[in-house]
Amino acid sequence: MNWIALFLAGIFEVVWATAIKQSAGFSRLGPSVVAVSGFLISIGLLSTAMKSLPLGTAYTVWTGIGAIGAFAAGIMFFGESASAIRFLAAILIVSGLTLMKIGGQA
Repeated sequence: MNWIALFLAGIFEVVWATAIKQSAGFSRLGPSVVAVSGFLISIGLLSTAMKSLPLGTAYTVWTGIGAIGAFAAGIMFFGESASAIRFLAAILIVSGLTLMKIGGQA
């Protein structure tokens, strides 16, 4: 259950990061409300996951999901670069997340 909470926390991290971009420096109400709500939900779920998961693993997975999700959202919604080097960086992030999960089970 804590891994599900952690995954959802990562998804809500992508939500709030994307909403911050759309809020234009918190000058647009709708995206600003989504950003703050997404942040609070994300932190709440992360704290739930950390009740039983190691700090280093939980935080790394949370930020990794956020980084990969924000990378994908940037490409899909904001026309950001989809270069080979950026994809390699994303692959390395996912590899690190996988190793953290495996290492946390030892």
